[in-house]
Amino acid sequence: MITNESYVPGLAGVIASETAISLLDTEKEKIIIRGHDLIELSRTNSYTDIIHLLLENELPSDSEKEAMFQKLKNNYNVPEEIFDLLKLLPKETHPMDGQRTALSALAGYDSRIDDRSPEANKQKAYQLLGQLPTITVNSYRILNGKDPVYPDPNLSYSANFLYMITGKKPTELEGNIFDRSLLLYSEHEMPNSTFTARVIASTNSDIYGALTGAVTSLKGNLHGGANEAVMYLLNQADSVSQFEKILKQKLANKEKVMGFGHRVYMNRIDPRALIMKESLAELCDLKGDSTLLDMCEAGERLMEKEKGLYPNLDYYAAPVYWMLGIPIPLYTPIFFSSRSAGIAAHVIEQHENNRLFRPRVHYVGKPLS
Repeated sequence: MITNESYVPGLAGVIASETAISLLDTEKEKIIIRGHDLIELSRTNSYTDIIHLLLENELPSDSEKEAMFQKLKNNYNVPEEIFDLLKLLPKETHPMDGQRTALSALAGYDSRIDDRSPEANKQKAYQLLGQLPTITVNSYRILNGKDPVYPDPNLSYSANFLYMITGKKPTELEGNIFDRSLLLYSEHEMPNSTFTARVIASTNSDIYGALTGAVTSLKGNLHGGANEAVMYLLNQADSVSQFEKILKQKLANKEKVMGFGHRVYMNRIDPRALIMKESLAELCDLKGDSTLLDMCEAGERLMEKEKGLYPNLDYYAAPVYWMLGIPIPLYTPIFFSSRSAGIAAHVIEQHENNRLFRPRVHYVGKPLS
């Protein structure tokens, strides 16, 4: 029976699913991905290793790494008609909407669209993960009047992704840092986009539909769009004092400061943000200019003092992407592209042990007359 006491706004803390994929262990302060610590994985493994872990339930051997990379690489290209479709969109379209449109359209090219078996779903997941960098980058390029750019199969997965974005082959450090960011964004238990995908999958809809819904969810600035907002905020200042002044004014106006606070990490910094903070320091050292790092650290101190809020992953990922030469409108599409590995694993799990989501409401309208 539904009672007033059982209503929880935003479903905060409500257990919605059983999963063997991941857990935010607040007691041990760990992000657990199939029995592994995500932060430790970010120091020792690559993003493609995490794809294998998420989809195959274990980290890959050396031979499995190569086989999986070939599987991804074989799916880098997308039908040219997808680019033609993107050219029809209004130029004001956000790249994330272009990404969503292209992803949805790919469903029509899948001859096994109605096969929900784990084997078929995994095949679709690998194919989509191979195609997503090409879709992500070219939705931005085409909407900005540029010709499509094509993958370089001689580069690693993440290096190729970054190459298509910037037009130059990344250095080893740049490639490693970008790969690290993809890994950290890859899976995070049950945020809104993952929950959206599972709800859609619970109707027995296909993986394309589930991921398309997840794109829409992730676009909102209370979820994925925060990284873009963080960089726009940082770009309003060119010094520590100026950035602090801007933050104090926003707080005085009772405005939300993006990049701070998290529904799970209430009283501490997001551990993923700490890794990106280290990456930002590496890039600043390389450039010989610590301005962005100094501004971010000052903002971190100010927000903790004034509001008791701590940085989430987006706060430090944004300046890292800026220093890698990534255009701001691509930040959230990149987030979705990397998170698709985790979302795909959730869709597969939902299809394997499905129950339709059908919650109830607490009615506060007029009584029956």
